[in-house]
Amino acid sequence: MLNKKQLFCFTYAGGTASFFEDLDTDLSDIDVIKLEYSGHGIRHREALYNDFGELADDMYNALKDNYSQGEYSLFGYSMGTISVVEILSRIIDKCEIPQPTNVFLAAHEPITKEFSIDYNSDEADAWVKERTIRFGTVPDKLLDNKSFWRMYLPLYKADYSIIGKYRFEDLKLKSFIPATIFYSETDTKLEDMKLWNNYFVGKCDYYLFKGSHFFIRDHHKRIADIIKICMNGEQVYDI
Repeated sequence: MLNKKQLFCFTYAGGTASFFEDLDTDLSDIDVIKLEYSGHGIRHREALYNDFGELADDMYNALKDNYSQGEYSLFGYSMGTISVVEILSRIIDKCEIPQPTNVFLAAHEPITKEFSIDYNSDEADAWVKERTIRFGTVPDKLLDNKSFWRMYLPLYKADYSIIGKYRFEDLKLKSFIPATIFYSETDTKLEDMKLWNNYFVGKCDYYLFKGSHFFIRDHHKRIADIIKICMNGEQVYDI
């Protein structure tokens, strides 16, 4: 019996692998591998990353360990899009495993984010809280929960820090792997999202969704349908 096709998923800043639970349920015919960043979720006792080099090396090795030798694709949400392109660069350079058949990217444009902030300051704590709340990451009931912030603020700060260090200008990726981009215009402009064409120079399709940064919460079934069709090598029509 052939192995199921695999979809490796990489989450947003401060997020955990459980973010993709709905997608996992929707894609019952695909083996959804929800990889956990160091210092997050079930790996909360491990050290946080200092930069995307550390993250990508760790996630590349985790992908190799979970790869079942069949067809697979990569899916990155928000910060996870940077994870994907850095992991993909390693896959291409190292030639240890085949390249993925598809790449899916959501809710992040390929533009360098230069955050001019000292992450050890009280100002940084307030800035990170405000940014995190604005993106809709934190449930209303936890907005003033001191225990929540004591646990999760270091994760958000560490992830925002490595995003701020990352420079898309240094990314040399030029891939002909089909790329599928999900976005919301209230979150990111299409003209900015289309900069992904600089890195995915073959087939690159864009799908618009209503909602804010986490539009996947309301549209995970449609996103799953598009992923399934693309991974089967078929053409997506209105669904």
